[in-house]
Amino acid sequence: MRAALIWMGLAAAVAAPLIAAAFSPLLQWREGVYIASGFAGILGMTLLLVQPLLATGALPLTQSRARRVHRMTGALLLVAVVVHVAGLWITSPPDVIDALSFTSPTPFSVWGVIAMWAVFAAALMAALRKRLPLRPMTWRQMHVALALIIAGGTIAHALLIQGTMEVVTKYALSLLVALAAIRVALHIRWRPR
Repeated sequence: MRAALIWMGLAAAVAAPLIAAAFSPLLQWREGVYIASGFAGILGMTLLLVQPLLATGALPLTQSRARRVHRMTGALLLVAVVVHVAGLWITSPPDVIDALSFTSPTPFSVWGVIAMWAVFAAALMAALRKRLPLRPMTWRQMHVALALIIAGGTIAHALLIQGTMEVVTKYALSLLVALAAIRVALHIRWRPR
């Protein structure tokens, strides 16, 4: 029963912002590419809730299955970020150039770009884990530090945008992502014994 409640709660936390955004009146005059890009961003943010729960064993999965799902969810997060940015590039290249060069007048762009580069760095670290000359604890600490930057940057990015995300679900998801990130930060042993 406990496992079912955990999965139902997680499903609601992931689905609510996506469903609420689907009913946004701001979607009426947007192109399909722009809409898909926005929803890729929302999906990416929901994955930031799932990732730390998998990493800390908070979900009712075996440790080996949680690791596999964590890797797959990380890959999906990377794809969501790429789709988000590529869609924005297709609809407005000058805005993306301004964001990537940190010259955009909108502060949400800065936070989004910081989070994006941290996602790329975390994915690269994961892909090269066995080749990097790092001790496991050092690797874990660096990966978690990047995850905290991703979570913080994404929350700031989302909260500063007045877009298709519905306000209540956006704030609720942001709070849940922050709590999950804090859980991961507290869960890891930052110094070896």
